[in-house]
Amino acid sequence: MANKRQTSKKVASKASKQLSSPKATPAQKSVAASALSQTKTGKTKKK
Repeated sequence: MANKRQTSKKVASKASKQLSSPKATPAQKSVAASALSQTKTGKTKKK
């Protein structure tokens, strides 16, 4: 069963800023990347 939870726009925005921050630790960047990978892109897969 696929995970249907999505990261909110607010959290995705903060995660994006964290990834581009030079002061962010590798652990922080890992969490931010994970959050962004769960965002809804609006694109659909073709069958």
